[in-house]
Amino acid sequence: MTMTSFDQLPLSAAMHANLASLGYAEPTPIQAASLPPLLAGADLIAQAKTGSGKTAAFGIGLLERLEVERFAVQSLVLCPTRELADQVAKSLRQLARATHNVKILSLCGGVSIGPQLGSLEHGAHIIVGTPGRIGDHLRKGSLALDQLRLLVLDEADRMLEMGFADQLEAIVDATPRDRQTLLFSATFPEGIEALSQHIQRDPQRITVEAPNAESTITQWKFEISEPAGKPAAVAGLLHHYQPESTVVFCNTKRDCDALADYLRKEGFSAQALHGDLEQRERDQVLVRFANKSCLVLIATDVAARGLDIAGLDAVINVDVTPDPEVHTHRIGRTGRAGNAGLALSLYTPREAKRLTAIEEYQHGAIAEGPRAAPNASGTPRHAPMVTLDIDGGRKHKLRPGDIVGALTRDEALSPDEIGKIDVFDFAAYVAVANKSAKRALAQIQNGKIKGRKFRARILR
Repeated sequence: MTMTSFDQLPLSAAMHANLASLGYAEPTPIQAASLPPLLAGADLIAQAKTGSGKTAAFGIGLLERLEVERFAVQSLVLCPTRELADQVAKSLRQLARATHNVKILSLCGGVSIGPQLGSLEHGAHIIVGTPGRIGDHLRKGSLALDQLRLLVLDEADRMLEMGFADQLEAIVDATPRDRQTLLFSATFPEGIEALSQHIQRDPQRITVEAPNAESTITQWKFEISEPAGKPAAVAGLLHHYQPESTVVFCNTKRDCDALADYLRKEGFSAQALHGDLEQRERDQVLVRFANKSCLVLIATDVAARGLDIAGLDAVINVDVTPDPEVHTHRIGRTGRAGNAGLALSLYTPREAKRLTAIEEYQHGAIAEGPRAAPNASGTPRHAPMVTLDIDGGRKHKLRPGDIVGALTRDEALSPDEIGKIDVFDFAAYVAVANKSAKRALAQIQNGKIKGRKFRARILR
């Protein structure tokens, strides 16, 4: 029988109530297929893409199997990038809010290991992290996995592509043999099959066809005579279609930076995202794009893996990827949840064969776009928000409500002028309306939050 409601699952009353409060009306296909065997203790190898609901699938499972009174690391979720790990940890905290005293700790590279050592001394129930940093803690002896009950490898294919095979093997060797192992992967290359055979016991295999997001996506292709003409063509497409939020894909870090510089000079609100950025810079770029204070994100495929941006209007492929499946993954970020999406691909004559391979993979041709589009001009769409960077976060006991209270004190700002708030361990970011930026900055700099002073600045 196909599961059509979370009520059909043997979940705790607290979890049922929390799912209802979070708006989980009915399970997604991956949740419906994976939760029953997961809760029964089976190993799983599941094919699921970003945005399919897989985090809630394994999150509900690991939280329901958690023994809160036993204060030891019982679940470990491994992710290829810090961005995905942060998203997973955030989702798990939402799912866990109805269960008291659950401690979820994120352990990722790109930040100092010192504060993580301090946090580990106080213990945790659930660890979410990247293979490199988890391996660092195992070698230091600061992390013990001998009581682990459940291991999750999220986006396992990407971890193998990024060269984490040896780290994964070392981490698995540090866990009990009788653990439950869940392997989620967007694709099933040979390496995934070999990994499953090595670390799992009689896994149930789940392949859920993703909802046909492509049916809501309008695709156009535009031939550009020379690669040097692509930056101007991207600007023309942004002028012509005026999307509110756009992810632009380039194949190299250098091209990302060059295109971001070009678009900013043309008046667009654009930021680059790639592996050479410091972690705080990466956090700031992603926060600004998600809270509408940056409208164009230019990224490599590796940097963008794991991003789940709601309401993405358009995707522009500056470079045609040699892998047709990657193209499908790129364009699948727009047109979600039945909304209309736009996917625009530039190509030179030398890239035509790659585009043909993509069309064959999709079983359909991509139509040539309007000739005027890449040559359009006009006034760039301006970001409606700006972001304040506050030098305090979770470690300072700051919560979003504290920041809202500080900004609205003495009616300096109204709640409608305040947008998305993101609180990290040592920093907080709040989006405010453009017209309110100076007032908001003065309110933080000249006032107090929870009785203490914090520095703040506007991110430009």
